[in-house]
Formats: sequence, structure tokens, C-alpha cells
Amino acid sequence: VIDPRQLKPDTTETERILTVLDETIVKLEITRLISWIIGSLERYARMLGPEITNRLLEHQKLSMEIQHLLSSPGDEQTIRAVEQRLKSSLRNILRLFLANPLLYHGLKYEVRVKESPADVFIKAFMEFRDFTLERLLTSPDEEKEKIKFMEDISLRVEKNMETISALREELTAVIQTRDEEVNRKDKTIENLKTSIENLASDCKANLKQIMEEGEKQQKEDEKASQDRCARLKEDIQQLRAQFNALVLEHRASELVLKKAKCKAEREIQEWVQKYNTDMAEKQTTYEEIEAVYNEEKEQLSLLMEKHALLLTEYNAIEEERRMLKEKEEEAAREEARRNNAATCIQAVWKGYLVRSIYKSKLKKGKGKGR
Repeated sequence: VIDPRQLKPDTTETERILTVLDETIVKLEITRLISWIIGSLERYARMLGPEITNRLLEHQKLSMEIQHLLSSPGDEQTIRAVEQRLKSSLRNILRLFLANPLLYHGLKYEVRVKESPADVFIKAFMEFRDFTLERLLTSPDEEKEKIKFMEDISLRVEKNMETISALREELTAVIQTRDEEVNRKDKTIENLKTSIENLASDCKANLKQIMEEGEKQQKEDEKASQDRCARLKEDIQQLRAQFNALVLEHRASELVLKKAKCKAEREIQEWVQKYNTDMAEKQTTYEEIEAVYNEEKEQLSLLMEKHALLLTEYNAIEEERRMLKEKEEEAAREEARRNNAATCIQAVWKGYLVRSIYKSKLKKGKGKGR
């Protein structure tokens, strides 16, 4: 039988569920070790390192504080606050241990912990994990096939047991018939003996003949009964041999199927390892690209800040240019208006001069005519 812990999950959901259960088991074991490590903290301080040691000291202080608060009546809000801090401290310690699995495994074999109720709970949780894995790895089709296989075996066993029971009943009936016949013959012999005692002198020859016939018949009946019992026993042995052969055959087929399943699981594990390796390489490439992206993002933010400053200066310059342009256009319009006015004035003046000259000439001509 294959150990459920040697089986490998075949789906992502199953792997995630098992990962959560395995992490929970590790956290339970670490929690079980914490109290013993705190009791001998000076001994393991060098192995743990300063960060974990400080966390454990803080956790010890919080534990003593919560014990003091629980032993003496106090504010419920203060107790809840200290409990929250204690839970947060325990979570931080578990994160540090999970981040360094080699440290946890080293302490697991270094720290000698006495058996406690926590071990029973951890063992029960491990059994729950194995049971969950077995249930997750058993597909509905396999479950149906297994149930059908067991039903077929049960049906065959029932048929064989019925046959054996029938043969046993037949054997019992034959033995009972033989015993009844023997008893009947014994009674007949006793009656004959009584008759022989009464007629000893007259019936010695008949009695001897009857006794011989009775013994002969009894021997024949016993021999026939023994032969029939032997045949029935041979039939029972044959049926048992057939039953054992069927059991061995099905066990062999089950072993072949389990080997094929193990081979498929090994191939799946190899593919999973290959997938993990590829994903690790891609994760490394992604982190490098992300680092370059962050650096370029920082440069872009600096350039955007500079661009914002330059854009502000550009807008100010453009506003100044616009105002200058408007002033120039206003001056040009004013100059054009003045030029137009000057042109009109000059045209009126020239017209006035021309009319004055024509008037003077007309007056001179009229004088000569007169």
C-alpha cells in the first residue's frame, strides 16, 4: 500500500489545498517549540539570530503581561489589546521561521520536547491531511470503479458462501440420514437380540446371518457416507482455491495499476519541477525588467517635473508674446487709422485748393467777357 504522503497532487487546486495544510502543520509544530525555545533562549540565541531572539523576548514579555492581566481583574479592553499584540507577535515569529526553513528543521531535531496534548492534535491534523489527499486524488470514476470491484468481489464471495452453505446443509442432511438409519438399524439389532435371547436355541443361524447382513450394510453405508463427505470436502477445497486464486489475481492487477499510477505521478512531478524551474527563470527575468522599469519610471518622473517647470515658463513666455503681439496689432491699427485720417484730411485739403483755383479762374474769365 502506498503511503499517502508519497503521492503527488495532480491539479493546481489540490496542490494549493495541500500547501495550506502543510503550512498549517509546520506552524503548529513551530508554535509547539516556541515555549521550549523561550525557556532556553540563551542556549539557542546564536542559532536564532538577533531578530528572532528579540521577537521571542518581546513575545515572552507579552505572555507574562497577559498572564498577569488574566490573574488579576482588569480592563477588558486592555486585555483584548494585549491579546491582539500577542497574536501579532506570534504571527511575526511564524513568518520569520517560515522564511528560514533550515533553521526550523535544525531546531526540530535540536530541541527535545516532551510529549504533550499538542502532539496528539498535530498527529490528528496530519492524518486529516493524508485523508484529504487520498480523497482529492481519488477521482469519481476511480471511486465508482473501486465500489463496483468491491461489489463484484462481495457478490462472488456471497455466491461461494451460499454454495458452501448449501453443501454444508446437504452434508448435515446426509449425516443426519445416516445417523437415523444407523439408529434404526441399532434398534432393529437390539430387537433381534431380544428375539435371539428369547429364541436362542432356535435362531442362532438366522441371528448370525442377520448380524452379518447388518454389519455389511452398515459398512457399505458408512463407506458411501465417507465417500460423499470426501467429495463434498474436495468441492469445498476447490471452491476455496478458486476464491484464493481470484483474490490473488485481483491483487496482482491492483499492484500493476498502482505501479502505473506511481509512474504517472513521477512523470507529473518531473513536469511540475520543470514548470517551477521555468517559472523561477521567468520570475528572475521579470524582476530584472521590473527593476529597469522602476529606474526608468523614476527618470520619467524627474523629466515630467522638469517638463512641468519648462511648460510653466513656456506658458508665461507665450502669454508675454501674446500681449506684445496684441500691443503691436493695436499700435498698427492706430497707425492705420491715423494714416487714413491723414489721407482723408489731405484729400479734403487738396479738393479745397483745386476748387479755390477753379473758382479764381472762373472769376477772371467772367471779367474779361464783360
